[in-house]
Amino acid sequence: MYRKIDDFIKDWKVNCAGTIAIMESITEDKKHVSIAEGHNSLEFLSWHLTNAPSFFFGLIGQPLNVQLNPSTPPQTIKEIINEYKKVSDEVVKNVKNLKDESLEKEVDMLGKPTPIGEILRSLVDHQTHHRAQMQVLLRQAGLPVPGVMGPTKEQSKA
Repeated sequence: MYRKIDDFIKDWKVNCAGTIAIMESITEDKKHVSIAEGHNSLEFLSWHLTNAPSFFFGLIGQPLNVQLNPSTPPQTIKEIINEYKKVSDEVVKNVKNLKDESLEKEVDMLGKPTPIGEILRSLVDHQTHHRAQMQVLLRQAGLPVPGVMGPTKEQSKA
């Protein structure tokens, strides 16, 4: 749980940089790769991570100033990355409207009273979870896997 806005912003920016590195490794011809038929693809996960902050910020009563259609991704990964960057910047702008003390305030999170600081932690954890899925899919697709939280196997041989 976050207790300081600045701590969230620092984590968010580092986390987003890793997510962008993952997205930038996706090629147009491999964006539909999934672990198996009917599972989430690299494209789906990229678009999901672009849209997810709006959900979390809606929970805390701080709607983001973005216009996205979660069910209709842009045509290219590059366009998704551009939208993701806008959303990421909007998260930072929006969270600056909060005060450190407000992170202790409880709001409803799917029927459970939850401190805002915990919801922000869940946003970062949610992104980390899906980013890890994407790293596996990149490797499965034969694409380069960037080191996000340390070097990958390929990078440690260099």
